Amino acid sequence: MQAATIMSPKLNKVFEKVHRIKKIEKGSFLFEEGNNASELYIIQSGKFQISKMVADGRELTIRMCSAGELVGELSLFSPASSHLLTAKASESGTVAVIQKDNLENEIAKDNALALELVKWLSLQHRKSQTRFRDLVLHGKKGALYSTLIRMANSYGVVTDEGIKIDVSLTNQELANFCGTSREVVNRLLSELRRNNSISIDKGYITVHALNRLKREIDCESCPVEVCNIE
Repeated sequence: MQAATIMSPKLNKVFEKVHRIKKIEKGSFLFEEGNNASELYIIQSGKFQISKMVADGRELTIRMCSAGELVGELSLFSPASSHLLTAKASESGTVAVIQKDNLENEIAKDNALALELVKWLSLQHRKSQTRFRDLVLHGKKGALYSTLIRMANSYGVVTDEGIKIDVSLTNQELANFCGTSREVVNRLLSELRRNNSISIDKGYITVHALNRLKREIDCESCPVEVCNIE
């Protein structure tokens, strides 16, 4: 159930030429909202949550990224900007650091590379559109169901009992993905457990009725490379 690799071999090859490696400990920030955005990062190992703080103090988690993902402020060929989001390590890991001006120079010299980057950015846009569609059209319940489906596509392991999401998640972390409170997620998860749609063991969720969740949010059967949490 793993999601498809996001970046093409050509993009990966270019990124390999312009990076240094940086270690990030669990709980540390890779970058924070408002900081100067002069670098991009390719995750080599570990997991990182990309989130946005809203005015009332709630946190909305946008993505959970792992090895092979490109993160950072992708405002290329524009004046210096600040990060709009925050990246925090949920597992210790390493990232390849790319100076944005170096990447711009590589892109300017290679039209084929520029096209590959446009394709990658288009895919990211599609993923964002479908996620916010689920958040807006189906409310908190739909947001949770959508998150579980995307988690299953990204980190799901098929077992005899269903699809086990191979990432330990607290109810607060799930609430952050849904833009709601922990209490709402507690109630919704309890309902799913009562009707045997899911089970939870030490923070690991197993989805027993994936198609039932999909029906509840009028799933459009998007390809896995679009319907994932990364």
